Amino acid sequence: MDVTVALDARYSIAPDGSVWSQFGMAQQFWERYLEVFDRIRIVARAAPVARAPKSWLPVNGPRILFQPLPNYCGPWEYLKNYRAFQIALRAAAPVSGAVVLRGASHVANALEPLLLRRRYPYALEVLGDPYEVFAPGVVEHPMRMFFRWYFTRRLQKQCLAAAGVAYVTRESLQHRYPTRAMAEGVSDVDLPEDALLGHNASTHYSSIELDPGGIADHERKPREHGPYRVVSVGSLAQLYKGMDTFIDAVERCARAGVDLTAVIVGDGRFRPELMRHAERLGVDSRIVFTGQVTAGEPVRRLLDSADLFVLASRTEGLPRAMIEAMARGLPCIGSAVGGIPELLSADDLFRPGDAAALAAKIREVLSNPERMAAMSRRNLATALDYRDTVLADRRRRFYRYVRDYTENWERTHGIGGVRA
Repeated sequence: MDVTVALDARYSIAPDGSVWSQFGMAQQFWERYLEVFDRIRIVARAAPVARAPKSWLPVNGPRILFQPLPNYCGPWEYLKNYRAFQIALRAAAPVSGAVVLRGASHVANALEPLLLRRRYPYALEVLGDPYEVFAPGVVEHPMRMFFRWYFTRRLQKQCLAAAGVAYVTRESLQHRYPTRAMAEGVSDVDLPEDALLGHNASTHYSSIELDPGGIADHERKPREHGPYRVVSVGSLAQLYKGMDTFIDAVERCARAGVDLTAVIVGDGRFRPELMRHAERLGVDSRIVFTGQVTAGEPVRRLLDSADLFVLASRTEGLPRAMIEAMARGLPCIGSAVGGIPELLSADDLFRPGDAAALAAKIREVLSNPERMAAMSRRNLATALDYRDTVLADRRRRFYRYVRDYTENWERTHGIGGVRA
C-alpha cells in the first residue's frame, strides 16, 4: 500500500524532476514511512531551481515520489497562485492508499476537504499549535485574532475526525487537540483486523531521531568563570523562535557585568532586522550571527563549543534544536511553551517574551557550576529517550494501524489498486 503525506515544508525542484531540501526532511527522513508502506507520495510546495547546490539533500527516489504544489509565501501570494494551487492539489488527492496529514499546516488543511467529500480516511501527525503560533507578539497581522480562532478550531476538528492521531508531545498538544482515542494508544495495543473500522487511535512520538553519533558519551564539566558562550538555534524566517527576546536578554546580562558571547544559528528574512536590533542595543560585538549551518557535525561543533543553550520560542511543538543540544550534554534554558516543559525542569523555564526573566535565568545558571553540571547530566539522560531505537517501534505500530485501517476501509468501499 502507498501512503500520501501532505505538509507545509518547502522544497526545490530541478529541471530533471529531482527534488532537494536545504534544511532537512530529505530521503533519510521519509524512509521511516517505507518501513510499513510500499511507496510514499509527498505533497508539498516546491520552487523551481536551475540546479541544486552540493550542500542540499536529495528528497525523491524510486519509492519516494513527489507531487509539487506551487510555491508561495503568505496569504497574498497564495491568492495569486490560487487557481494553479487548486489544480495541483486535486491532482495530488489520492484515489487509493493511506493518507497522513502533517499539521497544523495550510497544505494539509487544503487537502482535507477533498478527502472529507469522499469520506476518505486520514491520519494526523500533530507537530505544532496554531493557538500559540498566532498568539500576541508572535505574528503581526491584522487578522491574527481570527486566524488564531479559526486554525485552532480547524485542528481540533481534524483530530476528532481523524482515523488516528500521533502527537510530538506526551501531553501538551493532546490537551488542546484531543481525539476520540483508545486509552492505551497504538504503541501499546494490538488491534484485530475486524476491530479497526469505527475506532480512532492516538499515540505520541517525536519526528526527531538522534543517531548514536549525536549523543555525547559523558556529561559536561562547566567552566568556573567567563567568558561564556551562549548559543541559540532556530529559523529567522519569522520571530517564532524569540531571537529578539534573546538579544534583549544578552543586553541585560552585559549591563549586569556578565562576560558572554551569544551565537545565533539560523537564517531568514528577519536576520537584518535582528542585527540592527543588536546594534541599537550596543551588543552587536557580543552577538555572532552564523547564518544557516549544515545539520550534523557542523552544528554539533557549535554546540560543543558552548556553555549554555537558550531557546526563547514563542511557540513550539517539540524543538529538535533543544533535544540535539541536550544530547551533547549542554545545559539548556527554554520558554514555557509547547513541548519544552516536557524536556526541562521548571527551574530551567521562563515566560515567553520576558527578556528580564531570561536574563536573570542566564545569570543564575552561569554563576552556578554545580547546577550546570546537574543540568548536563539530566539533559543527557532525557535525550536518550529520543534515540531512534526508542521511538521507532511506537511509530511503526501507528503506521501499521493506519495501513490496516485504510485497507479495511478500501475493502468495505470496493476500492483497490495503486496509484502512480
